[in-house]
Amino acid sequence: MLELAGIIILGILAQWVAWKLKIPAILPLILIGLLVGPIASEFLSDDGTKWIEPIWNGEKGLFPGEGLYYFVSLAISIILFEGGLTLKRSEIKTVGPVITKLITLGSAITFFGAGIIAYLIFGLSWELSFLFAGLIIVTGPTVITPILRNIPLKKDISTVLKWEGILIDPIGALVAVLVFEFISVEGDSGFTKTALIEFGKIILFGTTFGFTFAHALAFAINKKLIPHYLLNVVSLSTVLLVFVESEVFAHESGLLAVVVMGMVLGNGKLENIKELLYFKESLSVLLISILFILLAANISIDDLMLLYTWKTAALFAIVVFVIRPLAVFLSTSGSNLSTNEKLFISWVGPRGIVAAGIASLFGSKLMKQGVEGAEYITPLVFMIVLGTVLLNATTARLFAKMVGVFLKKSEGILIVGASQVSRLIGKYLEDNNRHVVLIDSNQTNIQLAQDIGLEGINTDIYSETLGDNIELNDVGYLMALTGNSDINQYAINKFGEQFGENGSFRLITVDEMADSNNSPKEGLFSHTDDFHLLTEVARKYPEIHEIEINDRAHYEELIEITNKDEDIIPLLVKDKKGVLEIISSYNKAIEKIEKGYKLVYLGKPIDVKKG
Repeated sequence: MLELAGIIILGILAQWVAWKLKIPAILPLILIGLLVGPIASEFLSDDGTKWIEPIWNGEKGLFPGEGLYYFVSLAISIILFEGGLTLKRSEIKTVGPVITKLITLGSAITFFGAGIIAYLIFGLSWELSFLFAGLIIVTGPTVITPILRNIPLKKDISTVLKWEGILIDPIGALVAVLVFEFISVEGDSGFTKTALIEFGKIILFGTTFGFTFAHALAFAINKKLIPHYLLNVVSLSTVLLVFVESEVFAHESGLLAVVVMGMVLGNGKLENIKELLYFKESLSVLLISILFILLAANISIDDLMLLYTWKTAALFAIVVFVIRPLAVFLSTSGSNLSTNEKLFISWVGPRGIVAAGIASLFGSKLMKQGVEGAEYITPLVFMIVLGTVLLNATTARLFAKMVGVFLKKSEGILIVGASQVSRLIGKYLEDNNRHVVLIDSNQTNIQLAQDIGLEGINTDIYSETLGDNIELNDVGYLMALTGNSDINQYAINKFGEQFGENGSFRLITVDEMADSNNSPKEGLFSHTDDFHLLTEVARKYPEIHEIEINDRAHYEELIEITNKDEDIIPLLVKDKKGVLEIISSYNKAIEKIEKGYKLVYLGKPIDVKKG
C-alpha cells in the first residue's frame, strides 16, 4: 500500500516540478524512478533493496509475472486515445504529405539506420539490433507537447511534430512486435509469409475496431443513451474494450485501434467532446506519472552499468545527430518547409512512454528465453529516451532561436467568440495571410467557422487548458468579440499577457459608448459600435471592403464618415506591404498613415466621392 501511494504522490509531485520549471514531465519522472529503484538499491538501502519494486524475482512485487506489462499496455492505450482526440484534419491542410512521409519513409530510415549502427557498435545480433531500432522509431507525444507549449513556433512546425508523435507510436510498436516475433520463432523460413499475414491483420482489425466503435460511441452519446454522469467512465471502458478486443483478434493491433477511435471521435460531431478531452487528459497525466516511475524503477543497477562505455555515447550521437536529421530531410524534401524548419524538426525527436514500455516487456521476455545480448535492449532504449528528453527539454528553445524558427513577434490572432461578425473578420484576416483561431463554447458557431476554412476550438474562455494549447503558440493578438462584456473583459485580464503581447482588444460596453470621454485604447473599432450594432451591420451587409487612403487627413475624414453612419464600421488599416493594424475605439492611436494605405471596414460601401 505504501509503495502504491508513494508512486502516485511522487508522480504528481514530478508533474508539478515539470510545470514549474517548464520542462517535459518525463524528465523528473524517470529521475525519480531511477532514484527509488536502482539508485536506492545500490547506494541508499542498507540491505540492497529498491524502495519501489515493480517486479521482484519474476513472481513478486507490485506487479508480479506479466502484471506490469498488462498495466502498461492498458495505460498506453488510454494515453494514445487521448492523443488521437486532439488530431484535427483541419490542422494538416499544408503539411499532410510531410507527416505521411515522416511516419513511413522516416520510420524506415530510422529502423534500418539504427539497426545497422547498433549491430556495428555494440556487436548485437542482427535480430536484436533491429528490435532496438524498431523500439526507437517512436517519438513520444507526452514529451513533445510540453516542449512545444513553451516555444512560439509557426503552426506548421508544431503540427508536424504533434501528429508525428501520435501517429508513429502504433507504427513503432508494430515494427517492434514483428521483429520480436521473428526472434521468438528463431528465423523460421515461413516467417516472411506469417509476418505479412500478421501485418495485414493488425491493419485490418485495428482500423475496423477503431472506426466502428468510435461511431457507435458517438451515436450513443449524441442520442443521449448514456446518462451524463456515466459519460466519462463509459467512454473509458469502451476504449479498454476496443483495445482488448482488437488484441484478441490480432496481437498488437490495439494501439492502432485506439488511435483511430480517438481521431474519428475528435473529428466528428460529438456534443460532449470537451468533457471527454478534459477527463482523458487528467487520466493521462496520472497514468504517465505512474508508468514512468514504475518502468524506471524496474531497471537494475547492472542494466545501467552496461551503458557505462563509449559505445553508448557513440550510438546516441549517431541516432540523434545523423539518423534523425537524415530521416527528416529526406521525408520533407519538396515540401514548403524551409531548411531552418527542417533543422528544428530534426533536433526535436524525444522518445517516450511507448518505447520505454515495450522495451521493458520485450527485454525481459527475451532474457527469460536466454537470448544472448537481450540484457542490452531495455537499458539502451531507456538511454535513448532519457537522453533525447534531456537534450530537447534543455536546448529546444535555444536551438529554435539559433536556426531562426523562434517567432520574435507572434502575428497570429485569437478571436474570442465565433459569431457571424467574428467569422467575417477572421476570414478576411486568414485570406490576408494571418493565422486566425476562433474559440467559442457554441459548437454550431465553431462548425460554421470550420466550414469556411477557419480554425475553431470548441471551448470557453474559462477553460484552464486553453493556455496550454500548442496550436496557439504563434498568437500575439487577442480580440474579444462576444456579446457579453464581462467575458470580453475576463479574456483581456486572463490571457492578455499570454496571447496579446502585440495588442489585446475588446468590444466597448454600452456604458463606455454613453460616455464620450471614456474611450479605452483596448476598445475595438470605434466608440459608437458595440456587439449588437456589429451584429446588425453584419446581418445587413455581410461584406468587408477596402478603400485607399490618401493621407492622414483623408483617413480622419473616413473615420468621421464611419462614426456618422451606423452601417459602416472601421476594422483595420492595411499598409503598402499588406501588414494589418487593428483599429481601436481610440482610432487616432494609429501613428503612421500614408498614401497607399487602405482602410478596411465592414458594412455598406463608402461613397468614394464623399470619402
